[in-house]
Amino acid sequence: MSSKDQSVVSKEALMSTKSGKQIIKQGLFKSKGFKLFNQYKEEAESEFPKFAQRFTDDLLREIKNDSSPESTQKVFAQEVGSEELTLEGSQIPAIKSKLENPEILKDRVLRILNSNFVKMTLPVFCALYDAGAEYTHTKSAQMRQDLVDGHIIAIDLSEPMDRIMDKDEDLDYLDDYKLMNPYILKLARDKIARGGEEVLREFEEGFREARLGQYIDTKLKSTPTKITEEQMNQCYKKYRAVMGTAGRNMVLSKNPLGEIFYLGMARAAEGVGCGNEIEDSIKNKFIKVPSWPLYYSLLTNDVRKGFEYTMKKSELYLSDARLALELLPKEFSHKEFLEFLFLTVEHYNQYWYNQLDKANLWSEFSAKLPR
Repeated sequence: MSSKDQSVVSKEALMSTKSGKQIIKQGLFKSKGFKLFNQYKEEAESEFPKFAQRFTDDLLREIKNDSSPESTQKVFAQEVGSEELTLEGSQIPAIKSKLENPEILKDRVLRILNSNFVKMTLPVFCALYDAGAEYTHTKSAQMRQDLVDGHIIAIDLSEPMDRIMDKDEDLDYLDDYKLMNPYILKLARDKIARGGEEVLREFEEGFREARLGQYIDTKLKSTPTKITEEQMNQCYKKYRAVMGTAGRNMVLSKNPLGEIFYLGMARAAEGVGCGNEIEDSIKNKFIKVPSWPLYYSLLTNDVRKGFEYTMKKSELYLSDARLALELLPKEFSHKEFLEFLFLTVEHYNQYWYNQLDKANLWSEFSAKLPR
């Protein structure tokens, strides 16, 4: 696994969960799933600096060539439905001038790329593209790079947007991110569009759904005690739409494989979302709002049960993801890769759930529950 927090994938951490022990066992016996997973992980780590440089160079070109950055900011604000994510006109010249320095821009790009979401999905998209291209006999090195780069850049857009809205990290760089946001989206669109009209149409629909999920997420922060299951399902569109759509587009939106990839990636992403809510709650020392742990804690008036049911919810998501694997064609080349991938998701969730007792934050969680 690739992660910002390498403690999650240390030998000690892997030995602490049932799925982690299976990962170690597969590593010892060099299973096909382990070898494929390791192959793509190593490729991603090797290619990541080149991707970051391409991203920076393309972004620099877009920023420098924009003769009307104020209009660009306004159009982006209208599209995402929030002026909080953009700059006021008077701020633009100074920020634009600063970011036209390649070293400064590279620093900002590397900051937003330092994300679990990006690090964990880059090797997955490469594997999905290869699997789909092999099945449909449409392999193209340039198409692979364009589609993978485009969807990783689109996923990465969520990082500066979240940091601007949450104001919980990189406070000195938020204005820089505001200027960068529209150009990041344009780069993603341009690259994804090279896959054809249907691929771009799928991306646009996924982006719209993800923004809707994020909007509901933000709205629920003001009414945490009134969260319903349907609202949580709507909120989780931010995971489902992003990863599911990327999965579908790695096979150029061709069914049945496109739909199977969508199902597997969407459900796996929702499963990871549960683990992420547990991790964030431990690190922040309060239950994330909104989240499944909060939803179940409020229903049961018991924070321990809230997290216990969140784990059960994550297992349901992962069960659906594994069901998608059963739909794959016979002799599918990367099935073992996906089985191993879902095993790493299961370990990630189990690891953070196990950390709850060690953290012993139950009374603190209870005291900070919304009333």
